[in-house]
Amino acid sequence: MLRSLLRTLIGTVAVAGALLAYCWATTPDVRSLRTELPKTTAFMRLRADEAASAGKPLGFEQHVVRYSRISPALVRAVLVAEDAAFFEHDGVDYNELKQTVEISFDKGIVITRGASTITQQLAKNLYLSPSRSPLRKVRELLITRRLEAELPKTRILELYLNLIEWGDGIWGAEAAAQEYFGVTASDLSAEQAALLAGAIINPRLHSPAHPTATLLRRQQIILSRMERKTPPADKAPNSPHR
Repeated sequence: MLRSLLRTLIGTVAVAGALLAYCWATTPDVRSLRTELPKTTAFMRLRADEAASAGKPLGFEQHVVRYSRISPALVRAVLVAEDAAFFEHDGVDYNELKQTVEISFDKGIVITRGASTITQQLAKNLYLSPSRSPLRKVRELLITRRLEAELPKTRILELYLNLIEWGDGIWGAEAAAQEYFGVTASDLSAEQAALLAGAIINPRLHSPAHPTATLLRRQQIILSRMERKTPPADKAPNSPHR
C-alpha cells in the first residue's frame, strides 16, 4: 500500500514537472514588447473567429497612444477598478493565489478565480484563450512573471490600455474615448474615465454610451476611490510612439 502511494506521488510529481517544463519552454519571448506593439492579440483573433463563425461583420477600431497621452483620470480609474496594488506587486496577487489554493485544497478540486492583476490580464489578452483550465492558468502566471521581468510597470500599463477590449471591435483607450465620448484619451474627464473603467468587467455588456444601472453604480464607487491613487509619470522612454 505504501509503495503504491509512493509510486503514485512520484508519478504525479513527474507529470507536474514535465507540464511545468513544457509551459516554460513554450512561454513567448516578450522582449520585443519593450519597443513594439503587436498588431493583433489572442483576444482580437478570438473575436474575429467568433464573428466569422456567426457570419457577422466585425469592425476594428484602435488608435495607439503613449502612456503620457492617456488621461491620468483614466489611469487612476483603471487601477482602482482592476488592480489597486499594481505598482506595488510583482505581477501576481499572492493573497488571492493563496486563497485559491486553500479553497481548492478544502474542496478537493482545482478552482480558478478571478481578481487577476493587470499584468495577468495583459498576458491572457496577448497570448492565451479565455479558458480557466489549470494549465492555462500556469501559462498565464509564467508569462506574467516574464512580462514583469522584462518591462517597466508603465510600459505594461501602456500596453494594457492600448490593447484592452472596450466593446465590439473597439480596442484601447483612444478608440474608446473617441467612440463613446467624442474626445481623445488625454481629454477624458474623471466621470468618463470611471465609466470606461467600470465597463472593463464586461465591455460587450456594459456600454459607456448607454450605461446600465450596474455600470452607473460601479462608476460612483470608482469615482469615490480615484483620488487615493496617484499613478507615476511615464518611465518607459523607449516604448514606441514617443
